[in-house]
Amino acid sequence: MTEIVLSCRQLVREFHEGDNVLRVLNGAELDISSGERVAIIGASGSGKTTLLQLLGGLDLPSSGSVLVNGRDIAGMNGTERGELRNNALGFVYQFHHLLPEFSALENVAMPLLLRRNSISDITAEATDLLKRVGLAERLNHRPGELSGGERQRAAVARALITHPSVVLADEPTGNLDHATGDKLFKLMLELNSEYDSSLIVVTHDMKLAASMDRVLILTDGVLVEQ
Repeated sequence: MTEIVLSCRQLVREFHEGDNVLRVLNGAELDISSGERVAIIGASGSGKTTLLQLLGGLDLPSSGSVLVNGRDIAGMNGTERGELRNNALGFVYQFHHLLPEFSALENVAMPLLLRRNSISDITAEATDLLKRVGLAERLNHRPGELSGGERQRAAVARALITHPSVVLADEPTGNLDHATGDKLFKLMLELNSEYDSSLIVVTHDMKLAASMDRVLILTDGVLVEQ
């Protein structure tokens, strides 16, 4: 039986502005199996980023549930959600979100430092992963000293350092030129397979989406399989 590592049921997210209610998600449902690769596409403003934030526990639904490894995010307090994100989820954004005052090595090591693991073990693992993504010569460079593609490769390494069950990626190649974006995404797929993490990617790139196991369209607040 296939293990479901992430699921959502009847997911609703509403935003209130005065007397106006904007319902962005309207009962979205999703099951992600262990190791599965899923693309989510949809028009601008359809709620793709909102959905990803809910799946990652960065926001809470108006109603419905999100389960990660069988645990309901909405039933957790802030500390428990933080621990879940650190242990089970990895995030890659369109803009790298690396901390500018730290080196590539320090940025990648950060999620493990939060666990208070051995510094020498953390450094060794972060170094190995940065070498794996082609940044062996850039370990001590800060984000401002890296190219856009290098920053995104460091961000991918940071997402994978905890060996998460699921990596959530929001337009991970959207800020890169076509050739650099293609290389980055091929690397993400290789590492996804190597680390046996599931991968959910929000994208406008149909070529990228077509390389995934499934493509889901977010339309009218629900997910429909293409």
